[in-house]
Amino acid sequence: MYYRLYTGKDNKTHMEEFNPPNNMPATSVVFRNQPLGTFIDWHTDPRKQFLVTLEGEVEIGTGDGILHILGPGDMMLAEDITGQGHTTRVIGNKDRISIAIPVE
Repeated sequence: MYYRLYTGKDNKTHMEEFNPPNNMPATSVVFRNQPLGTFIDWHTDPRKQFLVTLEGEVEIGTGDGILHILGPGDMMLAEDITGQGHTTRVIGNKDRISIAIPVE
């Protein structure tokens, strides 16, 4: 599934289903391993980027109080680079392996 994480007019982060465009230039690819139980409190993304979960599960908390669970194959365009941000927690029974792909 494809998702978009963005800052709304209320200055809070929200998530919606998303259809990615056909072409978006990427500047690099970064592989990440986040251990099970990792929790990152409220933060914004450092840049506009796609995040793709390859293994494990992650729970994304948004400013509207909703907890979104993403698993293997889910892709999120993170563009909440201002505002309150979101929380990130690695859940399930294994580490989360993902890739981050900064885009222009």
